[in-house]
Amino acid sequence: MPLAPITGHETTRKDLLSSLQNGRVPQVLLMTGAIGVGKQRLALWFAQVLFCSSRADAPCGRCSGCTRVLALSHPDLHWFVPVPRPKAGDFDKQIDEVAESIEALIAERRAAPWWGPADGMSSHGVASARLLQRHASMTPVEGGWRVFIIGDAERLVPQESSPEAANSLLKLLEEPPTRTLCVLTTSEPGQILPTIRSRSVPVRLGRLTDADVRSFLAAHRPDLASDAVVTRARGSIGAAIATASDVAAKAAAGAASFLDAIEAGGSAPVERALKQGPWQARGDFTALLDALAAELSRQARRAADHGDRVSPEGLEWLTAAIGHVLMARERAQGNINPQLLLASLADELATSGAA
Repeated sequence: MPLAPITGHETTRKDLLSSLQNGRVPQVLLMTGAIGVGKQRLALWFAQVLFCSSRADAPCGRCSGCTRVLALSHPDLHWFVPVPRPKAGDFDKQIDEVAESIEALIAERRAAPWWGPADGMSSHGVASARLLQRHASMTPVEGGWRVFIIGDAERLVPQESSPEAANSLLKLLEEPPTRTLCVLTTSEPGQILPTIRSRSVPVRLGRLTDADVRSFLAAHRPDLASDAVVTRARGSIGAAIATASDVAAKAAAGAASFLDAIEAGGSAPVERALKQGPWQARGDFTALLDALAAELSRQARRAADHGDRVSPEGLEWLTAAIGHVLMARERAQGNINPQLLLASLADELATSGAA
């Protein structure tokens, strides 16, 4: 699956295009900005510009250079992401292990180009830095530009007993080979070594507008294109996807546990209701009710499709249950205690039949 089109940052993109047209492309860029605003995606867009054969004012998106960047398969594009510390004892094997780990993560991004923050224990260690230097010492496959993107560059130091990983890049950053672009991205520029910052041209990315976030979600993740998600995102597409996904996963799990409690009977429904946060009517609680309605609707559709296997009473209960949940969803918008509302809903579902 190719990368989704870049969103926003028009002024920065114009500046980068101007630098290319004037023959003044900085060889080392330090892109900073909030998590999820598109720093690495903008770096990939600029790589597309450099590899594009159309020589237009923006990447054409159709030539071999553009399509291979979008597919994360261009041989002169090297995207370094934080990976776990290698387990091998031999240093050459450590480099090979890091290369395999990076390729596995890039393969995941080819399949599903929605990536979140790196694992907390992952970093750019000495082996990653040496792997980068190895690639930089080779002749470009296609004889043109080479682009190195170092995502979460603040992780050049963490998990290392010394700043070796960052320092080993200084030689490359001091005198990059001809037609080589290094783009470091970070949401924590203060964690980048001063020696690296001094060798980089800063590019600060602001937050996207709500309109940009909403437009992107409507086009690529319509399941998340709600005002609540856009508001929570605060100008970050990455945050919109990650936050909404977390909320959805939590809500789905909550809906499943609620239905399990009703099926168990006895005191289980009340105990489950009391676990609900007391004042979350416009947040987690409404997400729970939405997930509950979605799950019951799914069961109802399945029952309708296999009516010979499901009793009419079962389908009737599901239909009634959906109505009770939707009514609770309306009541949840008022000044009502979610625990009491959930307990009342549990009683309505339990007394109208077995879940």
